[in-house]
Amino acid sequence: MTGQQAPLSFDDLGTPLIDATFVVIDLETTGLDPATDAITEVGAVKIRGGEVLGEFGTLVRPQQRIPASVVRLTGITEDMVRDSPGIGEVLASLEPFFGNATMIAHNARFDHAFLTAAAQRHYRAFDPPVIDTVRLARRLLRDEVHDLRLSTLAHHLGAPVTPDHRALTDARATVAVFHALLERAGTLGATTLEDLKALTRSASDRRFRKIDLVTDAPREPGVYQFRDATGRVLYVGKASNLRSRLRSYFTSDRRRQVEAMVRETAAVTWRATPTLLEAEVIELREIHQLLPRFNRRSTKRISGWHVALTDEAFPRLSIVRTPGRHHRRAIGPIASRAVARQFVDAVTAAGGLRTCTFRIRRSQDHSACMLKELDQCAAPCDGSQSTEDYERAVSEVESWLDDPSELLDRIESGMQSAAASQHFEHARDQRAALHATARIFWEHRWLNALAAAGELIVARDVSAGVEVLCLSNGSLSHSFTDAAGTPDDVLIARARLTPTAVCPRTSPDVTERRLVVSTLQKEAFRILDVTGTFAWSLPAGDRLAGLVDQARQFNRPTTVTRQVAGQARPTVVSGRGQRLG
Repeated sequence: MTGQQAPLSFDDLGTPLIDATFVVIDLETTGLDPATDAITEVGAVKIRGGEVLGEFGTLVRPQQRIPASVVRLTGITEDMVRDSPGIGEVLASLEPFFGNATMIAHNARFDHAFLTAAAQRHYRAFDPPVIDTVRLARRLLRDEVHDLRLSTLAHHLGAPVTPDHRALTDARATVAVFHALLERAGTLGATTLEDLKALTRSASDRRFRKIDLVTDAPREPGVYQFRDATGRVLYVGKASNLRSRLRSYFTSDRRRQVEAMVRETAAVTWRATPTLLEAEVIELREIHQLLPRFNRRSTKRISGWHVALTDEAFPRLSIVRTPGRHHRRAIGPIASRAVARQFVDAVTAAGGLRTCTFRIRRSQDHSACMLKELDQCAAPCDGSQSTEDYERAVSEVESWLDDPSELLDRIESGMQSAAASQHFEHARDQRAALHATARIFWEHRWLNALAAAGELIVARDVSAGVEVLCLSNGSLSHSFTDAAGTPDDVLIARARLTPTAVCPRTSPDVTERRLVVSTLQKEAFRILDVTGTFAWSLPAGDRLAGLVDQARQFNRPTTVTRQVAGQARPTVVSGRGQRLG
């Protein structure tokens, strides 16, 4: 509970239970609210390997009145605590007794909350790993006892100590209950502190019994496969921490499809990767190659959609898979057809292009449709709009593909006008169109720049040293990490000599390209080497970046907030050693 002591976590505690040190603790208090009530007694028992190493017990002066109901329950009166130490002195003595032990308590949330609140008031830290015997008993004894009170469990498990609402006595009873629960946990395969904590979160005993399939998983990024008894791959996934993610399938993940998958699982294999991006790319490619049954929502390759300006007498915008010779200009790929449709609607409305799909050979070829009556089309089909006027509108739309500033202005103006007129649904749609438009232009320029770069090597500093990504025409070929301070020339040489590590790409996939772009956008990579040219002009670049950030904010849960103003915007330059983002 010292301010200098780094808090531990269960991810750091693969300690065998026989070697683990626990402090079983119990508190008596003046009430139930740690913000307004105070501790009146502390009892703690330190144990390891089934043996008691020491006990700690003291009354505590609460500096407030003890309610009569509490006196009747605990027998602790104000006269008894008048000359007792304050909680500050008790914490100072409890701290060395506690050490780095794991805290055990019955209904641990209560005791932990009071100790944390008291420690904060005295400028101390209290955040040990915690195991709750209530949660452990709920998993192990749910069919044997009618309630989970300490007295009920002590009687059911034959504890030699009977709880009596005094801290040290109750702590001793909790020790006996905890030891009995440990024996039962061992029959399910819980052999470490990490296993024990996982068991308290486990959705079912059947799943937890298979947790030994991932016992040796490392705490590194990587990709993994769940396989059935015949060796067939059921599921492919990726993780920033393989051990934590894989264990969650056998403990806390309560999804029905996970239950079905684990039921069929006979083996789990994994491959650690130097970077998370490499794991993400391998995952995507293996899903496309293996088509695992439990990845059925992600097995379809996404080549992306393009928005193309048709090459005809009165051009229009069309959504196509691959632009061809019948198209004048195009932008893409776009992962979602719905987003592409949003973009088409926004540009068409702002630029005044027609939305009909039939071919117009000359003005007055056709009679006007209802869109003219609704004032949503200038009707070049019946001659209301001249060929020259329509071509000027087309030229303006083409210019937006090079510099979208005017397009963004028009969409934003429409949004503000709708909001001012209290047409809030229309304003919301305009805002979504604005965000979609900005995201399409932003990603399009990144993808074009990566394709023009050829072989591109980028790096960034991380806690483990230097992370290096090697890209080929925008696709990841391999990655690695090196020691901090390694000269750039050494990193480049290693990048050139390291063979391709990522499994072969079966076909272009827009999702993979977006993974690469997203990683380069979010992290501060610098260019080490490039065979082509990695540069572009960025008209409206800062504005696009701001709108993309704003779109992320709107897509995030409302309980999560992030400051956007003042963030550094990616500035893309060409040349070795320059910042990429």
